[in-house]
Amino acid sequence: MTDEQLAYFRKKLEDMRNELLSEAHKTISEMTDGGGNFPDPTDRASAESDRNFELRIRDRERKLLSKITEAIERIDEESYGVCDACGEDIGKARLEARPVTAMCIDCKTKQEDFEKAQTG
Repeated sequence: MTDEQLAYFRKKLEDMRNELLSEAHKTISEMTDGGGNFPDPTDRASAESDRNFELRIRDRERKLLSKITEAIERIDEESYGVCDACGEDIGKARLEARPVTAMCIDCKTKQEDFEKAQTG
């Protein structure tokens, strides 16, 4: 991968990280503003459901943040864009769609098929 391509993906990953962190700070701010006094039990239940949904989203984003960090480390180690499983180059289209990926589409498909067979 060229230096220009690595710089492009680093910026893309850093932008993703910054957006996720901004959303996390916004969520923390909204949850600590003290506006949760609902006299109606239905409103209170709805607000609690919304809060739980928001927290599940943030948990998924937390996991994505660690993948972003790992991808940036792979850029620094000059191993970004190389499949962890087979050592072949990961296609640019795949990296564009999922810049945190560490596996080519063939290896990822095999891994998912194996996992389905194990749980199926």
